[in-house]
Amino acid sequence: MSSATIKKLEKNFMIVLLVVGGIIISIPFMWMILSSFKPLNEAVQMPPTFLPQNPTFENYINLFTNLNFGIYLRNTLIIVFFSFIGLIFNGMAGYAFAKYQFKGRKVIFYTILATMMIPGQVTMIPVYLILNQMGLTNTMTGIVLPGLAVAFSIFLFRQFMQTIPDDLIEAARLDGAGEYYIFFKLIIPIAKPVFAVQAILTFIAAWNSFLWPLIIASDQRLYTLSVGLALLEGQHSSNFALQMAGAAFMVVPIVIIFAFFQKYIIEGFTMSGLK
Repeated sequence: MSSATIKKLEKNFMIVLLVVGGIIISIPFMWMILSSFKPLNEAVQMPPTFLPQNPTFENYINLFTNLNFGIYLRNTLIIVFFSFIGLIFNGMAGYAFAKYQFKGRKVIFYTILATMMIPGQVTMIPVYLILNQMGLTNTMTGIVLPGLAVAFSIFLFRQFMQTIPDDLIEAARLDGAGEYYIFFKLIIPIAKPVFAVQAILTFIAAWNSFLWPLIIASDQRLYTLSVGLALLEGQHSSNFALQMAGAAFMVVPIVIIFAFFQKYIIEGFTMSGLK
């Protein structure tokens, strides 16, 4: 048997292996989606059915009419919006650490790096106490404020922006461009890959926000989709179809975002690593 034939067999084997593995991994996801369209009696019947025999949107309608998922969605979108505002601030901080010379620059940057080694659960108590002293507990401001600055995001922006030539920035200054104009019209277009990957990761983190809103808010009108889903599982533990609808509503947007923009995630990390 020739080496070309062996390579072709190996390639075909890997393709079959990946396809089979992908199908096996996707079965729970497909089961969740299909079960969300089943009525309750069909969702719990034995033996179970894979495809819904009597498809219905009743579960999704129930989420928004009886279970306040519309409020949870609004709160989640607010967190996503302000997380993107924080993304701009993190980009500015990364640009400042990369291109500006000021006293204490290295100390401040290394301090930010050190915070990356501390688990987020450890800092939640002091952050909560600070916000409590400021009167921001049980408010949307208290929920979104800690997420405006992310150490990893600042680090990634700084590493990428160090690769931008200083001569390019100096040339823009000689042409009379201000610092804000340089950042928004020159730096952001150049750093588009790293902004894209951070935007995607920021969306996923904000969309899935659970622990902090649960800690800081005691009013259910401030809860997010993740917290609402946890409440759904506790209050309607026997209604599997309704739980599948809530889980599908949480997961599908993230899958869609990742499917369309996964190339930016790979490109952003690749370019950051190479440069």
